[in-house]
Amino acid sequence: MAMDAHDIERLIKEAFPDAKVEIKDLAGDGDHYSAKVVSAAFRGKTRVQQHQMVYGALQGRMGGALHALALTTAAE
Repeated sequence: MAMDAHDIERLIKEAFPDAKVEIKDLAGDGDHYSAKVVSAAFRGKTRVQQHQMVYGALQGRMGGALHALALTTAAE
């Protein structure tokens, strides 16, 4: 079952309340998204650590309900 962009944004904002989140459906199928996440929580973290934090916020949905996520992160 595909995941809605609003659900992705909600999960990320629950984990990072200060985050600025932009979600785009890349294929129009609700299965392939890009996300840009900017949060102060990423300060001092490597890009890999930032991405791991976002994947953690998605609570195991990557590879299941959410097939593909092109992720861009930055510290605010």
